[in-house]
Amino acid sequence: MDFSDIASVSGKGNLFKIVQPTRTGVVLESMDEHKKKMVATMHNKVSILSEISIYTTDSEGAVPLEDVMRKIHQEFDGDTDLDKNSSSEELKSFLKFVLPEYDESRVYVSDIKKLVSWYGQIVKEAPEVLAEKKEEKKETKKAAKKPAAKKEEKKGE
Repeated sequence: MDFSDIASVSGKGNLFKIVQPTRTGVVLESMDEHKKKMVATMHNKVSILSEISIYTTDSEGAVPLEDVMRKIHQEFDGDTDLDKNSSSEELKSFLKFVLPEYDESRVYVSDIKKLVSWYGQIVKEAPEVLAEKKEEKKETKKAAKKPAAKKEEKKGE
């Protein structure tokens, strides 16, 4: 599973795993202990997490949510000590720590609450999503090192 397999539905508090597309929408399964399934149609506003970004003040203008979540995971390793009831100042300083260049005028406290909530759900229900890129990088580095090592062996022989 990765960020392109997880969706948010407007008006629903949970994150959902995308099960399969249908002719009129998509079948979703809640990412909680209940694992309830629902069909989201074109009347529902469904957002795929891999397509969501957070506004920044730098030249790029936005950072993908996936990158922000991974950075949170690197810094806090699953425990941010925040929830949706945390104060506005705590939430703002948290995001400022994780993403110093976030655009304070375009990123609202409600957005930060969603970020914290979604991060908590992902850590609890699908932690492999946050660890995936590290493993891919390690495999890529190993693959890159192996051919170089073989060439050195041939030169030495």
